[in-house]
Amino acid sequence: MAHIIDGKLISDTIKTEIATSVKGLLDKGLRAPHLAAVIAGDDGAALSYVSSIEKQCKGVGFMSSVYHLSPNITEEEFLATIDFLNNDDEIDGYIIQMPLPKQISIDKVTAHVSPAKDMDCFHPENMGNLLLGKECYLPATPHGVIELIQRSGIETSGKNCVIVGRSNIVGKPLSMLMLQKSINATVTVCHSRTENLPQVCRRADILIVAIGQPEMITAEYVKEGATVIDVGIHRLDAPDQPKGYRLCGDVKFDEVSQICGAITPTPGGTGAMTTACLLQNTLTARMKKM
Repeated sequence: MAHIIDGKLISDTIKTEIATSVKGLLDKGLRAPHLAAVIAGDDGAALSYVSSIEKQCKGVGFMSSVYHLSPNITEEEFLATIDFLNNDDEIDGYIIQMPLPKQISIDKVTAHVSPAKDMDCFHPENMGNLLLGKECYLPATPHGVIELIQRSGIETSGKNCVIVGRSNIVGKPLSMLMLQKSINATVTVCHSRTENLPQVCRRADILIVAIGQPEMITAEYVKEGATVIDVGIHRLDAPDQPKGYRLCGDVKFDEVSQICGAITPTPGGTGAMTTACLLQNTLTARMKKM
């Protein structure tokens, strides 16, 4: 049985570190970091995530604000909200929660966000800095994966890393991070059209999966002793379960955990790390104002 990488434990450690820094600010009579979220509409998963952010902010001593906008808001009104956040010195950073209403251009919104307050690394300037290896706010989920790997003592230098998934939110930025000199992995990015995908994945010392398909990655995709990081999360109907459903990732955990060296569970793996790294970014933004 593989070593289980406990994302909740690692995220709790990060949040304890953050809370200690916040206490130091307050002890000096300075204000706590302030994170805001903008959400338009009533998507259940989005509302749940924003509610979780509020709770986590409170847990580390942050201030938080949620701008819950109508799904019928005009693009002009939405951009005006972003302008307000950009100009509010009391707000250190914010996120734009997806999905956006269909009348709102994602590209326009992303370009409108101040790079200095872009806690999710969506702005083209921040993505460009990430590509160049320059200082920027790291995207929360890829950053969380890096923290999991490093804090678990997993060797990356010279190792073959295969990333399954090429999204702008996870796959692409994660490939950039794994290539950086502090990580030094050799990176292959795969996707749904990759030929001989199981064979490619079996070359990985570190296999990171963010393909968005429930339990797609089975034992045939995994080399014995490899580290497997599962970014996916899905809710599947399960009438025999108390809640009527079960959570799973992109990796078939019960099968893969029998042959790999280390693996993240779902839940309890990468999910908890995303918010922890979002809080890290906000603390960094606050410290830059010191």
